Amino acid sequence: MTNETNIATDSPAQLVRFDRGRHHRAKVGYVLLATEQTIEDDVMKMRPDSITNSTLAAQADLLADCAATQLPDGSLVIGEDRVFAELNKGAPEANATSLISGVIRALKAVDAKRIVVATPYIEDINRLEAEYLEASDFKVLSIAGLGIERDSDMVRVEPDFIREFAVSVDRPDADAIFISCGALRTLDVVQNIESAVAIPVIASNQAMVWDTLRLAGVEDRIDGYGRLLRDL
Repeated sequence: MTNETNIATDSPAQLVRFDRGRHHRAKVGYVLLATEQTIEDDVMKMRPDSITNSTLAAQADLLADCAATQLPDGSLVIGEDRVFAELNKGAPEANATSLISGVIRALKAVDAKRIVVATPYIEDINRLEAEYLEASDFKVLSIAGLGIERDSDMVRVEPDFIREFAVSVDRPDADAIFISCGALRTLDVVQNIESAVAIPVIASNQAMVWDTLRLAGVEDRIDGYGRLLRDL
């Protein structure tokens, strides 16, 4: 008795039925810090149906090294053009973007010109971030930081405290509040913060997902995470 497997090598192609696959709308990849604990969960909360969250096919050593040594978005230091060039080495057909690029586009989408910024960072990083935003044609009315130096501490900041902190930096002459840092669990309370103030609230991970979806041609409106994802 023999065990044989019959393999049909000439099956007619017309007998095979294809659909568009699970992820026909877009495929989005993110390059994250090795210590990151917040962004992946936030992305999965906000993703529309049929959008996959996967890593990029490859990442340049230079970009990875730089990102590993920076607390905020690495493109603040490296420069967006260089970041995009490095990303496209690994994924040449992809639309490259960055956390700060998405934030800038999100702030412009809500027509913000005068902004207040809340961060978990130390003063030196806040100064760098304010300069970057000013160079992108925003007036930074104020920037307040919590003086936290380690990602492992940033991920533990209570969402209720983030809400209180964000509301405390609000000013009557501000067009929007920007809460910086992908490690903060701002997504849990961004809708609550926006309900407490009379202006749009932009958070790093919220802006990142909005930006990548729009670049991928996905126009879904997602409720519960502020007017950016709901209306724009």
